[in-house]
Amino acid sequence: MTLQIEIVLLVVSVLFFLSILAGKASSRLGVPALLLFLGVGMLFGSDGLGIQFEDIHIAQNVGTIALCIILFSGGLDTKISEIRPIIAQGVVLATIGVFLTAIITGVIIWWILGMTMASAGIGLLTSLLLASTMASTDSASVFSILRSKGLHLKNNLRPMLELESGSNDPMAYVLVISLISIIKLEIVPNYWIVGGTLILQLGIGAVLGLVLGKLAVRIFNNIKIGNDSLYPILIFTFCIFIFSVTYFAKGNGFLAVYIGGLVIGNSKFVHKRSSLNFFDGLAWMSQLIMFLTLGLLVNPHELVPIIIPGLIISFFIIFFSRPLTVFLCLLPFRKMPFKDKTYVSWVGLRGAVPIIFAIFPLVENVPHARLIFNIVFFCTLVSLIVQGTSLPLIARWLNLADKPRQMKKLRDFDVDFSNDIKSVTTEIEITAKILSNGNQLMNLSLPDNTVVVMVKREEKYFVPTGKTTLKEKDKILIITDNQEALLETYKNLGVENAQ
Repeated sequence: MTLQIEIVLLVVSVLFFLSILAGKASSRLGVPALLLFLGVGMLFGSDGLGIQFEDIHIAQNVGTIALCIILFSGGLDTKISEIRPIIAQGVVLATIGVFLTAIITGVIIWWILGMTMASAGIGLLTSLLLASTMASTDSASVFSILRSKGLHLKNNLRPMLELESGSNDPMAYVLVISLISIIKLEIVPNYWIVGGTLILQLGIGAVLGLVLGKLAVRIFNNIKIGNDSLYPILIFTFCIFIFSVTYFAKGNGFLAVYIGGLVIGNSKFVHKRSSLNFFDGLAWMSQLIMFLTLGLLVNPHELVPIIIPGLIISFFIIFFSRPLTVFLCLLPFRKMPFKDKTYVSWVGLRGAVPIIFAIFPLVENVPHARLIFNIVFFCTLVSLIVQGTSLPLIARWLNLADKPRQMKKLRDFDVDFSNDIKSVTTEIEITAKILSNGNQLMNLSLPDNTVVVMVKREEKYFVPTGKTTLKEKDKILIITDNQEALLETYKNLGVENAQ
């Protein structure tokens, strides 16, 4: 048994390492890291190097926990001030948009499979179930791609897309669960009861997310823990607590953890920065584990028979049902430019969430469950390849990408400041050009409210004064009010490369 555990740990460590390398390579290749994570899982799976993983219950549990962490982390990183102007658009897309996408796509799938796979005997309800699993945009894909690509979008598009992707999973989840129940019971549902249940679940999830999020902040600021490293663990505990309590209260846990994260992330509490950094890493690890698990679960040879219908379905989702849904939902918002709506249509990314939802029919032994899973997996691959790789290109093509203001990242100074402190930091290496007006710190042409707080000379650090003599190759840590002042600092010192 010890040997088996060691083998498992060795395989897991190799998978993690290769996935991290894949994530590093993704930015250079212009390919979403999540797609490469899936690729690593498929490479090591049954059709690759032969790792046999067929436990759908474990995959479902891993996906559920990972999705909780990803949604919670997305809420922590989202500023309410940014989403407030576009909250109406985001909510409409996350609710009505998901419903319309499921209906439109379901009818299309029923028609397509009737022509391409008539022998499978796929009915309308099964087609609607298949469509519902893919009705929501994937939060893991949207968060990771928009942030890792460093896309600075105009007109509040980024917070709107993140709000939509972070809050639309609950609607799709309820549709999937409802359709599974209808198919298994083989009865005509009372649509009023189904609709009422949906509204009740979303309402309970929203209320509990808000209340438990505020409770968490109060506890963080009043509890006294001797070990500071336990505060991020405490926040993680509340993430799981919010989800599980909401589940037992018959609410939607996914919506609750997102709103809980939103409340916590926009509040002041002790050790906030270290906790946010902890969750950034935890969210990436969750994505890695989730995509690796899903990649191991699929059998690539089973995707071959559904390539043609899968491509057709993907084409219709990307170029027809998603754009049609977006333009219908945003019709009341007439001030929103056409090109903004076009870009929102394009960011209909599928990822881990549709695959996780496609596991539910497998667990419940729904007829054609494996076919549903394979089609969803294939459509996810197409979405990540076609849409995920082209987000920066489409943004530039539509003139919606702002040129980001870059600053030199801290490499020699391991310091960090709270988000509540309105300041920015950078480090600069002293050159002969910077010392041309004199070699004392007071001779540097620095804007008002900009100070040098530390100097690194070789391997030694010290706090300078105005009369400190600077030398070439010294590195200085600068803190200033805002990015405008920082850019002025670069200009005054003749620093061209801010990266």
